[in-house]
Amino acid sequence: MEDAILAEINFARAYPQEYARRLQREPVTPWERALIDAGEPEDRAAYVEAIEYLKRQRPLSPLRPDDSLAAAALEHVSLQGPAGHIGHGGANGERFYDRVRRHGAAAASAAENIAYGPPSPEDVVRALIIDSGVPDRGHRTNIFHTAFKVVGVSCGPHRDYTTMCVMDFSGAPSPRIITAQLDKVRPADE
Repeated sequence: MEDAILAEINFARAYPQEYARRLQREPVTPWERALIDAGEPEDRAAYVEAIEYLKRQRPLSPLRPDDSLAAAALEHVSLQGPAGHIGHGGANGERFYDRVRRHGAAAASAAENIAYGPPSPEDVVRALIIDSGVPDRGHRTNIFHTAFKVVGVSCGPHRDYTTMCVMDFSGAPSPRIITAQLDKVRPADE
C-alpha cells in the first residue's frame, strides 16, 4: 500500500493535468458514494476546486522515499490505529515535529498528511487532493509543495475507520539517508 501511495502522489505531482482528467472521469468513487450514502455531505465545491487547481499546477519532480520519515509515520499508525485516535499529536502530547526529529528526520521543513478510511492508494491520494472539509486545503498543499523532496508513508488498521495512512513530508533527506548514500560512494579502505 505504501509504495502504491507514493507512486500515486508522484503521478499527481508529475502529471497534474492528467490527474485532473482522472478526477473528471470518475466524479465519485465507490468509496465516496458509500460515505455519502452513510450521511457524509458531498462537497462538490472541493471536487471542482481540486480539478481547477490541478489544471493550473505545473509538474513537479517526484518525492523520494525516506526511511526515517517512514519510521515516524509507522510509529504514529501503530499508536493511533489500535486506540482509535485521530490527529497529528501523540497520545502523550508529543507534536508531529518532535516525533519526526526523534526518528532522525530533518524537520526544518516538514508536514504530515493523514487519511482515515480510504481503502485503496487511489482513494487515499484522491481524498487528500480534493481535501473536502479542510478550508485551507493543507493536505493538497503538502502533496504539491515545491520544497518537499522526500516522504515516508505508513498504513495500517484503525479501530474506528478500518484503515489509516500517514505521509510525513520533508524538504531534505534524513541525515541517516545522506550518510548511507555517502558510504556507497566512498572508496573502501585498504
